Amino acid sequence: MSKMLGEFKKFITRGNVMDMAVGIIIGSAFTAIVNSLVKDVLMPFIGLILGGVSFVDLKIVIAEATEQTAEVAILYGSFIQKVIDFLIIAFVVFMIVRSINKFRDRMEAKKKAEEAAKAAATPPPAPVVPEDIVLLKEIRDLLKK
Repeated sequence: MSKMLGEFKKFITRGNVMDMAVGIIIGSAFTAIVNSLVKDVLMPFIGLILGGVSFVDLKIVIAEATEQTAEVAILYGSFIQKVIDFLIIAFVVFMIVRSINKFRDRMEAKKKAEEAAKAAATPPPAPVVPEDIVLLKEIRDLLKK
């Protein structure tokens, strides 16, 4: 049990968990913004195009409300709005990830170009000759003399 608690403590204290928590908080705030964009800005225009229909009000009534029971209905307009919310969020996330990937690719290409330029600017180091070869050359030169 203590081993599992130690592993859990190690997991929690990693930076990834904090990054994930920040991402979830920002994601929920972003979702609220997109929901407002869809509900308050886009859907009125779409409803106007469809003849003044509010998507939230679209439903199929299965059983009418009575004094004792509530109305039973399929709220397909709300579902359509949620699908539009999802598509907008997915598109925005796609654009963000795409931008980050392009930026990352440019930075890697720039780094490789700098490394290639640096490698081309510096001459290659002189080959290292083993000591026994140096010694044999010295002996050869002495024998010539």
